[in-house]
Amino acid sequence: MYKKKKSSGLSGKYIYFGFTIIPVLLYSFFYVVSVINGVRYSFTDWDGMSQEFHFVGFKNYASLLRNPNFWNSMKTTVYYSILLVTGVILTSLALAISLNSLKRFKTFTKSIFFIPAMIGGVTIALIWDQLYYRVVPVIGQLLGIKWMSQSLLMTGKTALPAVVFVQIWQAVALPTVIFIAGLQQIPEEQFESAKIDGATAFQRFRYITMPFLLPTVTVNLVLTIKQGFTSFDFPFALTGGGPVRSTEVIGILIYNDAFKNLRFSVANAEACLLFLVVAVFSLTQLKLTSRGGGD
Repeated sequence: MYKKKKSSGLSGKYIYFGFTIIPVLLYSFFYVVSVINGVRYSFTDWDGMSQEFHFVGFKNYASLLRNPNFWNSMKTTVYYSILLVTGVILTSLALAISLNSLKRFKTFTKSIFFIPAMIGGVTIALIWDQLYYRVVPVIGQLLGIKWMSQSLLMTGKTALPAVVFVQIWQAVALPTVIFIAGLQQIPEEQFESAKIDGATAFQRFRYITMPFLLPTVTVNLVLTIKQGFTSFDFPFALTGGGPVRSTEVIGILIYNDAFKNLRFSVANAEACLLFLVVAVFSLTQLKLTSRGGGD
């Protein structure tokens, strides 16, 4: 009797393991193999079309470090990411606190703020493109604001913030939900004790809310940093990298080098450098956050 139960348990483990084979194979083929090939091609002169290519070592990386367009794209990407992270974290935190304090229609209100997350990035970009070209200039003319009297996407000073604003509008939904989940884990007794001790609203936020929310802040920061450095659809659909390369993030540069200039090896080198930059930023942020949590 005991042996039969043991054998059935082993067979159950094999069945569970069998269900993981297909996902592992698909992940390995479409991700692991692709990443390895991308790194390999970055050390060649492959143009993406020819059957033959030659090993060139670090030539592609050396040329990128001397390319002003690459550094301009990296600078634009960092600036884009800073604006995106700041906007998403502050907006989603404010929304989470406001929505969590609602007494009525809480579920309905949350669903309204989550709608942009269910719409595709390109669709949102096309909608906001028309708003920037047709609605914003009219508002600017009525209010007498000169810089709003034309599309914000037409000048280098306003194009990047305008693109970032659209992505913030779409990206705040998921961080807001994560912050709400974190807020609901805070014991109410903490706030009641603080109120009895005479703590102000800011003091309760600083000494109770934020320490409890630190893990969720870390999650949202990592997700938003990754979004910022890998942004492509919003800048590409709204401006295509213009005007005058003012919104050419690294994703657009990689796309142009790969599919327009047919320099796939250079594009792979750019992607590898982007991976290193994202890894450094994410690890640094995690390290700083863990230190803050320990203190």
